[in-house]
Amino acid sequence: MPNPLIADTKPRPVELKTGQQVWWCRCGRSKSQPFCDGSHQGSGIEPLSYTAEKNDRFFFCQCKRTGTPPFCDGSHNQITPEELAASREG
Repeated sequence: MPNPLIADTKPRPVELKTGQQVWWCRCGRSKSQPFCDGSHQGSGIEPLSYTAEKNDRFFFCQCKRTGTPPFCDGSHNQITPEELAASREG
């Protein structure tokens, strides 16, 4: 699978209601971060469906390096300036 682009180096807090479904962008190309806008077409990376189990604020990963998709696990803290620059050129 190709490497996703780094959309941002901090999570995006989003309020969701019980049963609300969203599609988390895995490729990093979406202009509607952290959610999919269809920009993944041809990238070989598909979005991830998530349905909220309760009303809450969720912190969605935007660096696309999380080990707990679609949620932030702090992986953005390990991104080097070189990785960020290379991702933004991609």
